[in-house]
Amino acid sequence: MGLFDRLRGKDHPRVAFIGIDGVPFSLLSEHPEEFPNFAALADEGSAGAIDSIVPPESSACWPALTTGVNPGETGVYGFQDREVGSYDTYVPMGRDVQATRVWDRVTDAGRKATVMNVPVTFPPQRNVQRMVSGFLSPGVEKAAYPDDFRDTLSEMGYKIDVNAKLGHDDDKTAFIENAQETLDKRYNAFERYLQEDDWDLFFGVFMTTDRVNHFLFKDYERDGENKEAFFEFYRTVDDYLGRIHDALPDDVTMVVASDHGFTSLDYEVHCNAWLEENGWLSYESDDHDSLSDIKSESKAYSLIPGRFFINLEGREPRGSVSQDDYEAVRDELKTELEALEGPDGKKVAERVVVKEDAFRGDHDDIAPDLVVIPNHGFDLKSGFKGHDDVFGTGPRNGMHSFDNATLYIDDSNAVIEDADLYDITPTILDLMDVDYARTELDGASLIQQ
Repeated sequence: MGLFDRLRGKDHPRVAFIGIDGVPFSLLSEHPEEFPNFAALADEGSAGAIDSIVPPESSACWPALTTGVNPGETGVYGFQDREVGSYDTYVPMGRDVQATRVWDRVTDAGRKATVMNVPVTFPPQRNVQRMVSGFLSPGVEKAAYPDDFRDTLSEMGYKIDVNAKLGHDDDKTAFIENAQETLDKRYNAFERYLQEDDWDLFFGVFMTTDRVNHFLFKDYERDGENKEAFFEFYRTVDDYLGRIHDALPDDVTMVVASDHGFTSLDYEVHCNAWLEENGWLSYESDDHDSLSDIKSESKAYSLIPGRFFINLEGREPRGSVSQDDYEAVRDELKTELEALEGPDGKKVAERVVVKEDAFRGDHDDIAPDLVVIPNHGFDLKSGFKGHDDVFGTGPRNGMHSFDNATLYIDDSNAVIEDADLYDITPTILDLMDVDYARTELDGASLIQQ
């Protein structure tokens, strides 16, 4: 049975969910000799590549994964969202997620949840027995509940996130060391509370994988100088997942998933620079640095990642496109985006999605009108400070992908085919025998009865 075997949870099945942010399934499945614990998990249960969501950005993905509904229901579309009826923007936090989280459903069913380091959960909820917020949290001292949990994490040297600025250095040594230390501290905390807490759902996320991928992924895919350091980091991830899996008792099903895939980055695409260059966007002055600086005659603008908004009358404060012209203008922009080519002659857009094909819910008033899902190699940026060139490069060499996200379920009755992030919450609820209305969720359980 292992380390966590004790007289608890006997009446209901339990789930331990471990998130590995941004890990592509192909990385793990193509190297079973490097990652034997992932290979064993696939052999014993089910594993496969799944799709992310539109857009495949962590701030939107984790609310979708943990609720089973699309951004139109969660109210979170990306790292930066637009205020209703305004050009002001904000960074969505946990309080901005409007849909019911999977651990809330578990708690409402009279069961217990421990939640650790899930992105977009700050401030920590107090209706679960324990939570430390993840990505976008200001620090452990404000991100952990209850107080004794905060104190213990601080004493353990727990880190919410990597120092990503270290990844900007040409020499990645300090970044890799910081990433490894962050990973180690995360595992130590997970191990402790998997053992100590009387949980029915444990939900913990390793965010460090995403950070390493942003700065080392091309080294992996194209035999760069940091390829071995990349593999060594992931060998540690595999080891930690194996230790967790081996220690879980028989009444616990382990689920491991990422929120999006990853691929090599060749070009940053400055979308607002492209809009400006092609007559869609203009600014009040040359010294512009925010969305509020755009001129009223502008027809469109962009927010990361690859979200395009028509400057619409009645929705934007200085909207220039009438409701009658909206469809024609949007179609024109869509056609131009579909034709956009990079310096290498390759199409930037794999596809351009109109909002009604991706989003449904009560938060349509802040939804993008178009979302570009880029081809591998093109990382879509926005910003309003201006760029001389549409295409450029930066310190990162890896980027998110819509395809090739990861899902492992330690249950041979799971069937991972044509699956996406929305299927994870209903699968967890099904595994735990927690009732839910299937019409409430965009996804469906992957467990065959």
